[in-house]
Amino acid sequence: MIRHCVFIRFRPEILADEKVSIFAEIAALKSRLAGMLATYEGTNVSPEVGMDKGYSEGFIVDFADAAARDAYLADPEHQKTGAKIVAAAEGGIDGIFVYDLEIPG
Repeated sequence: MIRHCVFIRFRPEILADEKVSIFAEIAALKSRLAGMLATYEGTNVSPEVGMDKGYSEGFIVDFADAAARDAYLADPEHQKTGAKIVAAAEGGIDGIFVYDLEIPG
């Protein structure tokens, strides 16, 4: 399994409704893409002050395997939502941190 973690530093003027809409678009891809197992989104709740480096919100997507993750990355709807994330992030792409983990099955 691949756990795809995306953390975002949203620009201060981005409203909660826009964030909810972006996260909903990511979750909606699950119904279209084989191997997309689950999505999770939310704000950082860690008590370790400052450790988030400003990446206070994000989402995680679990995929059956790397092929499913790669299909998601290439999907046109994902790419449209990804462009919205870049536009909403502080500093564009610099305001986004992506980290994928392989979870042994």
